Formats: sequence, C-alpha cells, structure tokens
Amino acid sequence: MIRLLIGWLLNAIALLAVAYLMPSIHVASMGTALVAALVLGLVNTLVRPILVILTLPVTLLTLGLFLLVINGLLFWAVGNFLDGFTVASFWSGFFGAMLYSLISWALAALLKPQA
Repeated sequence: MIRLLIGWLLNAIALLAVAYLMPSIHVASMGTALVAALVLGLVNTLVRPILVILTLPVTLLTLGLFLLVINGLLFWAVGNFLDGFTVASFWSGFFGAMLYSLISWALAALLKPQA
C-alpha cells in the first residue's frame, strides 16, 4: 500500500517536472498533479489495453511504434478532460507522455532500494 502511494506521489512529481520543462503543458498545483497522475494511471490501466488490442494490426505493422501514438493520445485526452491540467496539442501530449515516462522511471529507479 505504501509503495502504491509513493509511486503515485512520484508520478505527480514527474508530471510537475514535465510541466516545468514543456511550456505547452500546464499543471495548476500539486493537488492537480496528484489528481492528474491518478487519472493517467487509471486510463493507462483501463483504456490503454483496449486501444492496444483494437489497434494491434497497426501496432504490428509499425513494429510497436504506434504505442507511442496511443500514449500521446491518452496523455492529451486527460489534459483535455481535467481542469488545471492542460496539454496544448497532440504533439505536446506525444512528447509530454514520453518525457513523463522517462522522468517517472528515473525517479522510481533512484528511490528503488539496491539489492
């Protein structure tokens, strides 16, 4: 349970970092970042698998690169859905989703206990 909460907080911090690095993405506050991180997690858990299955032929044809488009679309959609979290365009969502993934991965790797 604690790991889930820490992961949620790390994702919110990663979202704030993306908003800081990309002027086309705006997050109003830490509370908004927490809500957006939660909604992004839910969308990636519930909607993304359905989209991956529906677009499987295109994904196979592009050797998996279409998954980046799906990530960008979902990031952009959440930005259009939530107040206080704004993503200006699809391309902002595309690059924002990639940057968000990299930052959240790096934060999780930094805080992971070494074996």
